Amino acid sequence: MFERFTQAARAVVKGAFEHAERTGAATVSEEHLLLALLDREDTRAAAALRGLCPPERRPAVAAALADARRRAGLSRADAEALEGLGIDVGAIVARVEEAHGRGALAGDRRDAGWWSGRRSFSREAKTVLEKSLRIALARKDREIGDEHVLLALTTTGGVVAEVLADHGVTYTSVEAALSAPVAR
Repeated sequence: MFERFTQAARAVVKGAFEHAERTGAATVSEEHLLLALLDREDTRAAAALRGLCPPERRPAVAAALADARRRAGLSRADAEALEGLGIDVGAIVARVEEAHGRGALAGDRRDAGWWSGRRSFSREAKTVLEKSLRIALARKDREIGDEHVLLALTTTGGVVAEVLADHGVTYTSVEAALSAPVAR
């Protein structure tokens, strides 16, 4: 599948590995793919993201992702569903962090180690990459670009899609931004 990736999409994957490396994560997650997309400047996906989520709102995106990481990757919807069952995720996070330190539920701790020095994709990140292929095929595009990765991130559900939607980045809005004429 990677042979069908454009140079921009390959740069996103490489950037995701770099984000995982910097944070000490054992796997490359969909969050890392999003962070790598946010780093890009000169691609179709970057232009769409810039229009939908301007750079001054990016710290809020990063903060929302970090907050979800502290909740062991639970989305707000998951936390609300558990709250409906009488489980206060915020209280659980606070007690665990009180006993084990901030970010204890985030997983992928630097000192955890892994058997090989090479990171792999998380199940969710693999799903995003597979969906990007399906989206490219459905759009009758010959290659998989970073815009397909962005579109796939909006459809996966979970934390990343929730954070993107909170900032106005949905499948529909990305498609509209990609279809808009490029201002020069």
